[in-house]
Amino acid sequence: MLSSSRCRTDGECDSSAANGMNSTPQLSRSTALLCFLITALLAGCTATFRSTGLLPEGPAPDPPGSPPPTAGQSGSLTISPQYSALAPGQSLQFTVTGAGGASVEWTVNGVAGGNPVAGTVSAGGDYIAPASITQSENVTVTVALASSPQQNYATAVVAIIAPAQVTCPLELGNPQVARYSLYLPAPGKMSVQFGTTTNYGLNTWQVPTPSANGGQVQTYVAGMLGQTLYHMRAQVTLANGATYNDADHTCTTGAPPATSAVNITTSAGATPQPGIEMWNTIQPPNDSQAFATDLNGNVIWTYSYSHSSNDYIQGIQLLPNGNLLMLISYLSSMTTGVSPSLLNEVREIDLAGNTVNSLTMGTLNQKLASGNFRDAEGNLYQLGSLHHAVLPLPNGHMVLLATYVRQMSNLAGTKGTTTVIGDVLVDVDQNFNPDWAWNTFDHLDINRRPMNFPDWTHSNGMLYSSDDHNLLLSMRHQNWVIKINFLDGTGSGVVMWRLGEGGDFGLQNATDPTDWFYAQHGLSYFTANTTGVFRIGMMDNGNDRMFPSGAVFCRPYEPATAQCYSTMPLLEINENNMTATMIAHYVPPPSYFSFFGGNAEPLTNGEMEVNFCAALKGAIVQELNPQASQVLWQATTPGADQFHVYRMPSLYPGVQW
Repeated sequence: MLSSSRCRTDGECDSSAANGMNSTPQLSRSTALLCFLITALLAGCTATFRSTGLLPEGPAPDPPGSPPPTAGQSGSLTISPQYSALAPGQSLQFTVTGAGGASVEWTVNGVAGGNPVAGTVSAGGDYIAPASITQSENVTVTVALASSPQQNYATAVVAIIAPAQVTCPLELGNPQVARYSLYLPAPGKMSVQFGTTTNYGLNTWQVPTPSANGGQVQTYVAGMLGQTLYHMRAQVTLANGATYNDADHTCTTGAPPATSAVNITTSAGATPQPGIEMWNTIQPPNDSQAFATDLNGNVIWTYSYSHSSNDYIQGIQLLPNGNLLMLISYLSSMTTGVSPSLLNEVREIDLAGNTVNSLTMGTLNQKLASGNFRDAEGNLYQLGSLHHAVLPLPNGHMVLLATYVRQMSNLAGTKGTTTVIGDVLVDVDQNFNPDWAWNTFDHLDINRRPMNFPDWTHSNGMLYSSDDHNLLLSMRHQNWVIKINFLDGTGSGVVMWRLGEGGDFGLQNATDPTDWFYAQHGLSYFTANTTGVFRIGMMDNGNDRMFPSGAVFCRPYEPATAQCYSTMPLLEINENNMTATMIAHYVPPPSYFSFFGGNAEPLTNGEMEVNFCAALKGAIVQELNPQASQVLWQATTPGADQFHVYRMPSLYPGVQW
């Protein structure tokens, strides 16, 4: 028998015995973790994964320097339509009223009958746009009474829109993303229809022009299957009411990089909540760490980036601006032997995978020092790893979660000096300048250590209350969710309450202590209100579940046992009478036991989704009915662990696929 240490991607290690001749799937996964997380990080043996280079964007042409012309009239004449949009060479029939049979004359940009540059108009009001233009433009078509052209006339404005520029995936560098650019000569919005036929079927979101005068609108077309021919065309709505459909363009997508295999099962008669699934693979390291599928498990988007096997994406969020926010860092429990080349940053990317914005730990530490941010003992903050989560706020700020280490002497039950890993929250503004900091050492009892000390708190999730502007912090190694007085960066930081075993709430409609959550992940609000009486759900991993007879500590990838199991509790929190009532409690078989990772989230149809990240044979993701009593849809990734999985309406804000 060989003694080995099994380390998980949450940075926790368990000692166990392993037979060197055993080749069962669960042992191979722990062996992979052993090499991948210990040997690579401490001995410097890393693998590097590089993304395909993206085609850089050229400079966008300047927006128009003046507002577009407006339609108008004088006297009895009217013209219809007043506003329209055409492609070069297209025609439009104008209708005139109020002439009373009198003779009228037509001009385009003041030229009788027009010309090839601005387009031509017939005596009957048939306008033909110029055959070609170098850039989108506006023209004015005027009809006037021949007898009194200065007093009796009507004008219409036609936007002539030059053909779009489409950069297909193989040229762009992302195998399943195209870039679509269209210059508009007037303010408006553009979206793109796309699909495998000219019926299209999918849409991007609407992107506005960059100025009040118009300009070039660009969007990424994402959500396409690999190695497939796609049709796409822009749909434009100008602020003046004119609409325009661009010509059809085609692109063939490339082969996506390797991802975890996704197997889908839909229960008979069930209709899953429409949308896509966003996956955050934490291991094996050779799989893409961020990818999206349709609900049949087909890969429709991936993100590749240059990284070592010790760099992990931890959470993926779609931002209101259409970009994706993620955290990339190493294991939060590592405090020594960490290579300076490892990534340690919050990163915002666009759908093509370009980094739009980034904050590294080095920069954050410099800003904390420049701002003279100190803990209660007067120590300047010097933080370790950003980890697990980043929380964007409605005011444009972000709350960051990072490790903070203290050397502590002669703690109860220890000898000498102990390196204790706690957590820090930092609120940063839109320019990443910190304006508030909070740490666990100043606000919690160091002698409470239910799990994995000296990795003391191991926080892994945050929620913001838009009702009272405070924070919830999920602390895995405390088996607690705590509420912190935040007040949008002006709060005292006092811990307002502690939820969980040994905390401030009474557990109702459940068994205390067994049915509390333990070593939890993936906290979500399940109600629109977030204070007073509200609901939260999470992944209850159950590593150190407390039974009446005492705590049972469970190891990763071990055969199922009756006391090692994971659940999804839905709790109604009543801050007035300090009760936590179990509304629903999904308790699958012990084979679903997930020793780390996972999340739970509400779906817009009233159902819920739960992710058992690291079950014995790989992640299990399920859509449950509102009572959490029936599985409606299930996805599994055999041999692969999924830190978080999200059901998104689409890859675009406000768009439902």
